[in-house]
Amino acid sequence: MSQSTADRIYEILRERIICGAVTPGIALRQDEIARELGVSKIPVREALLKLEADGFVTFRKNRGATVRDLSSDEILNLIEIRAALECRALELAIPNMIDADYETAAEILETYAGTTQAAGLSALNLKFHQALYEPCGNHILLRLISDVQQRIGPALRAFVTQTSGLHRPHAEHREILAACRAQDIGRAVSLLRDHIKTTRKEVAARLRRAAQEDSPAAFGT
Repeated sequence: MSQSTADRIYEILRERIICGAVTPGIALRQDEIARELGVSKIPVREALLKLEADGFVTFRKNRGATVRDLSSDEILNLIEIRAALECRALELAIPNMIDADYETAAEILETYAGTTQAAGLSALNLKFHQALYEPCGNHILLRLISDVQQRIGPALRAFVTQTSGLHRPHAEHREILAACRAQDIGRAVSLLRDHIKTTRKEVAARLRRAAQEDSPAAFGT
């Protein structure tokens, strides 16, 4: 009974962290969570310990559990993992693509072109990439990609989008889609790899500047 309750609490808290309802550095107080969810503190602590094991939460002396922030190295490593997983997904997806897939991706890009807010661009960027990979048919691979995106979180995705800007990614998205339409797997995968690699370089530079200024990068600003 306690374990199933702990699992339920884990899912609730994990979703709040992933969607950005609770942000890095925010304390997760056991008594407040227990009172809100109508449970004892025991399953809450079990859930928090599982979140810590999965890298979402940190326990600190005299502070209890707080939402864990990603280090610069972790951010860059996650972008590298993205490249490996997403390039493979695209390689598998292209032979299965039909006209409806191209049209869906093109419609997303049209909306993207008319958007200026970082959060909106970030959401559309994610949607575009998901539309390209969905035809791959490998649900395990798609789940791994989703897990990486969830680990990155909405605030960091907005930061990455803001760092990359609007015009460069949009032009590259169009090139990738054109290669997909042409069923040119090699070119499409190469363009996607370069697209993510360039984003990683831009984010690395932004993180270096933030470190030199001795202030944290303002994710989501």
